[in-house]
Amino acid sequence: MLARNPELYSHKRLLEAAEARGHSLRIVNTLHCYMNITSGHPEVLYDGEVLSGFDAIIPRIGASITFYGLAVLRQFEMMGVYVLNSSLAINMSRDKLRSLQLMARDGLGLPVTAFAHDAKVTEQVLEAVGGAPVVIKLLEGTQGIGVVLGETHKSAMSIIEAFRGANVNILVQEFIEEAGASDIRAFVIGDQVVAAMKRTGAKGDFRSNVHRGGSTENIELTEAEVDTALRAAKSMGLNVSGVDLMRSKRGPVVVEANSSPGLEGIETTTGVDIAGKIIEYIEKHAGIGNTSKGEVR
Repeated sequence: MLARNPELYSHKRLLEAAEARGHSLRIVNTLHCYMNITSGHPEVLYDGEVLSGFDAIIPRIGASITFYGLAVLRQFEMMGVYVLNSSLAINMSRDKLRSLQLMARDGLGLPVTAFAHDAKVTEQVLEAVGGAPVVIKLLEGTQGIGVVLGETHKSAMSIIEAFRGANVNILVQEFIEEAGASDIRAFVIGDQVVAAMKRTGAKGDFRSNVHRGGSTENIELTEAEVDTALRAAKSMGLNVSGVDLMRSKRGPVVVEANSSPGLEGIETTTGVDIAGKIIEYIEKHAGIGNTSKGEVR
């Protein structure tokens, strides 16, 4: 497992689940890896040791080290090792703009979204998403950081112009008022949604992030929500993902597909052994000749 912090709940649970099923799982600090990029003989090294003999790699690459983490993961792919989520899939899901474009291409329900470079077209951008209130998101933001609500036309204009004046790339999206500061995390493994929970933001916060004081509850998804979650994961090419949905008047809309979803909140809320299901999925799909090399770009 490529992970920087072995003490995180998700990483400890994956280790426990692997060992419970008779496997040996080694946690390797992604940033301590380095690569020998040689034609015909690619290697990944770790404190002078050549890392080899692995049946599978579980990438748990934090957003702050995406560039280097994906370089390490690609090197394992070049070596023919099975990876749970490919470097290409993770890269697509981490790029907010690209992921929305791909999901729009595939016909998925999405919040109406606008993107522009020139601050002079701010009025047109707001008009394109239906006017205030609007949600303004930094392209590089994660876990609710860099997400701002422009409640009025004037405040939205000011926020957008300030971000663009600082040369910061942003998305502007419609505010799904009927969602009531709630969203749904659907946990997808392969072609199944194995668990789902509803997340509700803390009082006075329109964001539903649990680590920011929100609450969770177990939830049954509709057929449309299950279908949307599966299609979103497939659109990104992710074998394992946490797909975030919102319930809108026109049906479920996708907020994002997370390539390294946390396990603590959803396992605690639903009681589902998700770590065990991930290891079981790897058992079924990792093997000789079954790699992600064909996806490397």
